[in-house]
Amino acid sequence: MRIGILGDIGSGKSYVAKNFGYPVFNADIEVEKLYKKDKKTFYELKKILPKYFRSFPIKKHEISIAILDDKKNLKKIVKVVHKSVRKKMNIFLKKNKNKKFVILDIPLLLENKINKKNDILIFVQSKRSEVLKRLGKRKNFNIKLLRKFKKIQLSLDYKRKKSHFIIKNDFTKGTIKNYVKFILKNIKK
Repeated sequence: MRIGILGDIGSGKSYVAKNFGYPVFNADIEVEKLYKKDKKTFYELKKILPKYFRSFPIKKHEISIAILDDKKNLKKIVKVVHKSVRKKMNIFLKKNKNKKFVILDIPLLLENKINKKNDILIFVQSKRSEVLKRLGKRKNFNIKLLRKFKKIQLSLDYKRKKSHFIIKNDFTKGTIKNYVKFILKNIKK
């Protein structure tokens, strides 16, 4: 069974995903690997945005500059990267097909229509002030980039309504563990 983790950027989706104790597909980690190790992705991006991508491996600031220069560039980048991430996800799903659960930590799960009808969707809800505080601590955090990413995402209200469970993340271990235990118990029924 597939469990999809939804929520705002910086809401703690990856932390929640890890706490389930089942295999996790983390799209952000896969994207990072593509930028560092996948020459095919580099050449595809260089072909469509030659002004921004000059040498391999792809550097995060090159991505940032391309996105901030023109909002159309974000969609172009997502299109190239998404194709490779989807392939990696399919390999992960095949490898873990006999597991009771797999956790999908994919920021654009609904937007890119990756979710399936029988997926269990969990929304991670966090206070905006906490999210912004946590994001501010991230290396290379850029509020303008955050706004551009949010524009291609579905609303948090929509994601919340689509979800089977809501985790109110106060960023403490005990709270998350209790929610996860409750959810797993209710899914297994």
